[in-house]
Amino acid sequence: MYYLLAVKKAGLPGFFGVPAQKRPGSFTLAQHSPKPLNPIGKRNTMKEKLEELGKMVAEAQLGGGQKRIDAQHNKGKLTARERIHFLLDEGSFEEIGMLVVHRSYDFDMQKQQYLGDGVVTGYGTIHGRLVYVFAQDFTVFGGSLSESHAEKICRIMDLAMRNGAPVIGLNDSGGARIQEGVKSLGGYADIFYRNVMSSGVVPQISAIMGPCAGGAVYSPAMTDFTVMVEGTSYMFVTGPNVVKTVTNEEVTAEELGGASAHSMKSGVTHLTAANDIDCIEQIKRLMSYIPQNCEETTPVLPYEVGEEYRPELTGLIPESPNQPYDMRDVVKGIVDRDSFLEIHEHYADNIIVGFARIAGRSVGIVGNQPMSLAGVLDVDSSKKGARFVRFCDCFNIPLLVLVDVPGFLPGTDQEWNGIIINGSKLLYAFSEATVPRVTVITRKAYGGAYDVMNSKHIGADMNFAWPTAEVAVMGAKGASEIIFRKEIAAADDPEAVLLEKEKEYQEKFASPYRAARRGFIDEVIDPAVTRRKLIKAFAMLENKVAHIPKKKHGNIPL
Repeated sequence: MYYLLAVKKAGLPGFFGVPAQKRPGSFTLAQHSPKPLNPIGKRNTMKEKLEELGKMVAEAQLGGGQKRIDAQHNKGKLTARERIHFLLDEGSFEEIGMLVVHRSYDFDMQKQQYLGDGVVTGYGTIHGRLVYVFAQDFTVFGGSLSESHAEKICRIMDLAMRNGAPVIGLNDSGGARIQEGVKSLGGYADIFYRNVMSSGVVPQISAIMGPCAGGAVYSPAMTDFTVMVEGTSYMFVTGPNVVKTVTNEEVTAEELGGASAHSMKSGVTHLTAANDIDCIEQIKRLMSYIPQNCEETTPVLPYEVGEEYRPELTGLIPESPNQPYDMRDVVKGIVDRDSFLEIHEHYADNIIVGFARIAGRSVGIVGNQPMSLAGVLDVDSSKKGARFVRFCDCFNIPLLVLVDVPGFLPGTDQEWNGIIINGSKLLYAFSEATVPRVTVITRKAYGGAYDVMNSKHIGADMNFAWPTAEVAVMGAKGASEIIFRKEIAAADDPEAVLLEKEKEYQEKFASPYRAARRGFIDEVIDPAVTRRKLIKAFAMLENKVAHIPKKKHGNIPL
């Protein structure tokens, strides 16, 4: 299998230093209880103590034993230690809590104790930068969470907060350890509390690499980004059996909470991966765009600024205002080559969000997508955009907003599902953001959606427009039908008069120049020089300082 080949290519001797011939099938703590004093009353020698320590380390590294490791591999999954090995820089991992065991005696649990208690925790580096990591070990009690298991995770999260470094959780767990009852539930609550306290202080990333059900799902949901592995992971609050009992729906675990369901329908997961290795590589790439904590900025990659002229951008906008084009082509022509990492690619695809670099600087990009629903804003796209904007603002990542929006999506479905309150989330997120914010209007910017999409009026720092931009209350046809309704109705040739009035309205209002005269647009630019303008704008705004009114926190319309 691919995973086993990857382990073999990495040159790992056995499983992290444990020769294959010495792998026992199962373990208990009693195997390595301290030896009694020898017959003449002398304590064990240092050599004997080191041998004992070596055996315990070997036992801890094997988790639940070789049979369970083989079962994990047969499912196409790596073990917890293998995942950490591929995630962190070579040789950088330092484990914490290797010898921890559970403290439960109910249901004869004292006879089943495994060193590490089902989770590997510690710290290391990615791209040379400190990170804290925990990886649940499915080979030990199915990765279920006990009181001790939770304490190890909390210890890592506390260290991350104190030292200002990201936390990465590799989730693969059957849920709460039912033999411990409320103690395991309390352990989850301890983790949840730290998720909230860490939010906006240090980045938190969750990888779902196996089951994640019940209360366990709320911790990943409160982290900044979630990555799911296709085919081997799922998330849901209640499983298929409960769903069938309560609602009589027949549904599989994959249909209910698999990677595809959450990446396209619910928006719970931000990225999906083909396998464990792909998941780990995506996390490592994501880490390159974000800083260590809320007081730092993302490291700038070396870049020598040249002419930066991109003539291919000039011909991107179609002649017809109703013809779509791909906003990703605009992004491609603006950012550094191959630097765009799209987030939530398959969810609410009428808006694009993601990270990229401009002259080596990490930026967050939000752009309407004319290829889907003409780029209109709706409930899902508003939530998607707001969440991403708030993350970037938390961690000092400048925002680039690309605008081609005809307005908000009308209809009973949108109104009854709260387009008012959900649309205001995006407006709120942009308005409270204090990071450098630059807007480029490529084509339509109509109605309230013009205000929402990082307009000058809600605090944008620099606003550019292409000559093709149309900044107006609404489209020329609709506006003309309202303004000149009586004149059109009384005309001998209503269609000809409507076309004439459309042209008149378009010349007066549906262009960038009227907005530019009022200072709402800083500059109307040739699309080919957009990248050059953005490089200079973000460099100018690098030391931006913004003060917000003193308050405990705002009350975003949730």
